[in-house]
Amino acid sequence: MVIVDSTVWIDYLADRPTPETAWLSQRLAWGEIALVDLSLCEVLQGFRDDRKFQRILARLTLLPVLPAGGTAAVIAAAENYRFLRAKGITVRNTIDCLIATLCIREGHFLLHRDRDFDPFEKHLGLQVIHP
Repeated sequence: MVIVDSTVWIDYLADRPTPETAWLSQRLAWGEIALVDLSLCEVLQGFRDDRKFQRILARLTLLPVLPAGGTAAVIAAAENYRFLRAKGITVRNTIDCLIATLCIREGHFLLHRDRDFDPFEKHLGLQVIHP
């Protein structure tokens, strides 16, 4: 399964051409694309127009939406944060830490446009799609 981060969804929904949005456009029909509930929140909170909010909500919830949390998940994310912090790397976003940890634990790939995921790839084995 490929988890698509909010950074890519935001560009995709705004019709911003990037290598990541091109990759997503080509693969959406194949299935195996999902998002994390926290990413869904990040994407949806950016819409001011109610009709557009409802339209995007309906589209995105056709895909699998995976829960990022739970006690074991947040403990694992905290452990990953602490591991990176011990290496002198500060993860700036708790949501990114949760998403990366979910992908690592469940063996999912991640499609993103956010440098905050790079340490997870380099030091913790996060599998990233590089279009």
